[in-house]
Amino acid sequence: MTDDIKTDNQQDFKTLLKDYYVDMPNEDDLVKCNVISVDKGAVRLDINGVAVGVVRGRELFSESREYADLKAGDEVEATVLELENENGELEMSFRVAGYKRAWDNMKKWMDEGLTVKSRVVAANKGGLMIQVEALAAFMPVSQLSPEHYPRVSGGDKNRILEKLKEMIGKSFEVKVIDVNEKEEKLIVSEKAVWEDSQKAVLESYKIGDEVEGEVSALTSFGAFIKFGTNLEGLVHISEIAWRRIDHPRDVLKSGDKITAQIIQLDGSKIYLSIKRLIADPWKMVKDKFK
Repeated sequence: MTDDIKTDNQQDFKTLLKDYYVDMPNEDDLVKCNVISVDKGAVRLDINGVAVGVVRGRELFSESREYADLKAGDEVEATVLELENENGELEMSFRVAGYKRAWDNMKKWMDEGLTVKSRVVAANKGGLMIQVEALAAFMPVSQLSPEHYPRVSGGDKNRILEKLKEMIGKSFEVKVIDVNEKEEKLIVSEKAVWEDSQKAVLESYKIGDEVEGEVSALTSFGAFIKFGTNLEGLVHISEIAWRRIDHPRDVLKSGDKITAQIIQLDGSKIYLSIKRLIADPWKMVKDKFK
């Protein structure tokens, strides 16, 4: 081998070595790579053609659907944990990239008003802890749909908590209504989904309309009446009867068939009156008494 050929070979090797180290990622780097194989609970990745990485165990981030069905050739993002493991591979993780993408999705879904599936994982007196994709979210009691809202006489917080705990494990369709990645705060609403479904139905009603329905629940402040196509309105205690009553159960009971008048429409909230369909006895006082 001549000196010129040796010099050229040495120069080529130096160039390759330089390019190799330029392309090699460092620990904590987030890199784009391609899936080589998915086998036995491990995903192997090609990193820029210069190294092989492996993602395994909890770092597979199975909580995210975007990493659940990977196949050879798919492009993914992963974070470098170690530059060399026991097999000489880069130890990598989908978790950091996965969480970032999950938060980005939440912002997008909130902006676009999309409905997403979720699962209840825990409950406290204020509401429900919800799993949405890979993230933990909170749904305040006020954001439950009428179907799931815990109506408890006297507002007993312990009984409310009991009813909320009954929902653990159930799946809900929800909308994202507040996203704060920095504070890791994610708020969702089932009521927002229900409101959307009721808009078209509510448009066929107006103030003054009479509706026929059934008493679905009684509380200290009023009676809930189901009517129409899965609609529900509130008759405040002051709108039940012309006389003073201490509790709606003094006049009504669950299952009673009643006729009421719509007196207010406020978004998805419907307010009804029973007494306005009955003659006001106070107007006849002057005829009965001098």
